[in-house]
Amino acid sequence: MGVVGMGTDGRAADLVIENVTALVHGGDGTIDFLPGARIVVRDGVIESVAAAGDSPVPEGVEVIDGRGQVAMPGLINCHTHAPMVMFRGAAEDVSTVDWFNKRIWPMEVNLTADDVELAARLACAEMIAGGVTTFADHYFMMDRVATAVDDTGLRANLGWTYFSSEGPAGFERGLEYALAYRGTAGGRITTSLAPHGVYTVDDADLERTAAAGIEHDLLVHIHAAEHREETRASRARRGLTPIGVLGKTGLLEGRTLIAHAKGTVPEDVPLLQAAQGRVGVGSAPKGYLKVGEDTTPIRLLLAAGVAVGLATDGAASNNTLDVWESMTMTALVQKFVERDELWMSAKQTLGLATLGSAAALGLAGQIGSLAPGHQADVILVDLTGPHTQPVHDLASTLVFSARSADISTTIVAGKVLMRDRKLLTVDVAELSTRLAPRLAALTDTAHGRTIQQYDAV
Repeated sequence: MGVVGMGTDGRAADLVIENVTALVHGGDGTIDFLPGARIVVRDGVIESVAAAGDSPVPEGVEVIDGRGQVAMPGLINCHTHAPMVMFRGAAEDVSTVDWFNKRIWPMEVNLTADDVELAARLACAEMIAGGVTTFADHYFMMDRVATAVDDTGLRANLGWTYFSSEGPAGFERGLEYALAYRGTAGGRITTSLAPHGVYTVDDADLERTAAAGIEHDLLVHIHAAEHREETRASRARRGLTPIGVLGKTGLLEGRTLIAHAKGTVPEDVPLLQAAQGRVGVGSAPKGYLKVGEDTTPIRLLLAAGVAVGLATDGAASNNTLDVWESMTMTALVQKFVERDELWMSAKQTLGLATLGSAAALGLAGQIGSLAPGHQADVILVDLTGPHTQPVHDLASTLVFSARSADISTTIVAGKVLMRDRKLLTVDVAELSTRLAPRLAALTDTAHGRTIQQYDAV
């Protein structure tokens, strides 16, 4: 009888999760579950996932008993603006134009670097509590967001937003940031170029961004085809759909993450098919429902070979950073819009939440699966509550019955960030106390200034 977790170098594992039901993927990406599993983690990476035997665990190795729980790959938030938690609920029941022009962009003028870092820490706490282990962020003062990510232990892809109205300085700052910060936080931070959108960044800047992304192997994270009205307006003004603009400016030649893509139309499909393997989409259905808009045409995108992942957008529009909520809504909304009760099954939805989201961020093979060699980003979901019992179909129980509050444990790179619902790397009460005195100044719009003008429709 061997000793579990002993490497060939004689060193013991860092972490062993015992007696858990593990969500695993088949060779074709299909979802399956392995009961009574043991997950061994060494140096922040999954070493093995297998049916537990009777091999003892060496003394000194951290052991988590996963009895009654499901181990899943950590959730991935494919598009958000984490520091916007500071504006949660501050721009409700207004039109999209007024949301930007009268509320959000005038309020963002008030931001200080300290505000951004405080809010980013609060956002990280919310995501850890909701089982998110990786997020793709698109915002300002991203050096301070990187500090929050480093300190809280999360994994993130970070891009510094820029507009053409800033002149060359915006692009140059974003590129400098992306090159300086990628690989930081012990490798947990990757970076992207983050032009705001095809309606706020001109063709010359988009072309410059595309070239830099290819030259430096950087992801480009951009809002495009955010809704059908944007697509109609783009056709009228530029003779191209927003996806067509991405193609014309070279952004589909490199690695690109498109936020929302709700306005994608059939004529975009050939462009997307030619870019498959390089382009992903982050879909955040709750925010779309709030404003009565169409949702991401996931069936169309998947048929075109585009990776689609789950997202929340910022809490100023979505109100939460709860990717589990996005997962449940994705299944329900997709069934509704496609008028097909067999589409977006629970297992298909779990596929989007895991392998799909990893591929959308360009991190396939690194995260999104409990498989040897993948990063040890793991969450444990407690299914002992009355709302999850009895379990007839485990996938359906996870997608339609369980909630993010059922997540007991969140682990990133083998480090436990939340245990038994207790956050270990963030003090939420302290953050809230520090942020509260700033709220009145942050939400003031009487100054009459704005960071940008919204005219995408």
